[in-house]
Amino acid sequence: MLFNFPDGQAVQVNCPDQEQLLERVDELLAEGKGFALATLNVDHLERLAKDEAFRRAYAAHDLVVADGNPVVWLSRLADRPVSLVPGSNLVRPLTRLAARHGAPIALLGGDDASMQLAAQRLTADYTGLQVALIAVPGFPFDPDGAEADALIQQIRQSGTRLCLLGLGAPRQERFAIRARDALPGVGFVSIGAGIDFISGQQQRAPMAVRRVKMEWLWRMLSNPKRLAGRYARGFMILPGHVRRALAQRRQD
Repeated sequence: MLFNFPDGQAVQVNCPDQEQLLERVDELLAEGKGFALATLNVDHLERLAKDEAFRRAYAAHDLVVADGNPVVWLSRLADRPVSLVPGSNLVRPLTRLAARHGAPIALLGGDDASMQLAAQRLTADYTGLQVALIAVPGFPFDPDGAEADALIQQIRQSGTRLCLLGLGAPRQERFAIRARDALPGVGFVSIGAGIDFISGQQQRAPMAVRRVKMEWLWRMLSNPKRLAGRYARGFMILPGHVRRALAQRRQD
């Protein structure tokens, strides 16, 4: 599924499902190659339309999955179907792969207590998993600034091979590309609230809510002040993406 923007840049969901994504990450870890993985949702699409630096970073990602049912539905309208791969669901399978390959991981996010607890739970669950680095950048984190430079150096010195980023969009995606280019043997994965779900600091919607594709509503009601405006802006851009998805379908 391809998402085109007026300046000619495009973002492609190039991993159609979780199985193929994990197979590719498994290969990259085995080969000692770095990568950047982004998880596309409607909030990202809305931001991408306005933020050129975000578009450039997203277009440079090696792996992109659909983290949001609207992205999945748009792919079906375009006759280029992909499956839902929530970034929050990727923390455990990715750390399992890292443990298997003896690849140390780093956790980067906004809350040290949450990441420390997540690290404890992951190392307890996956024998041989090494957490080489836990870092909490200042807020607001500048992915192009001196703190980002220092963080890249910390990752280099720690021996990290897989870095899980919970810094929020667009900072985590922009940092992922800078860091991947500087550290070609390290994988960078933007997983949003995935670390907080592992630690229990944030609660996912009940499975029954997820099955009926209403997790977004559950999340919004749990934090309406922060999320109501974000979801409203996301819904407003959907008609335009529907038209573009149908245009892709007619091109076949």
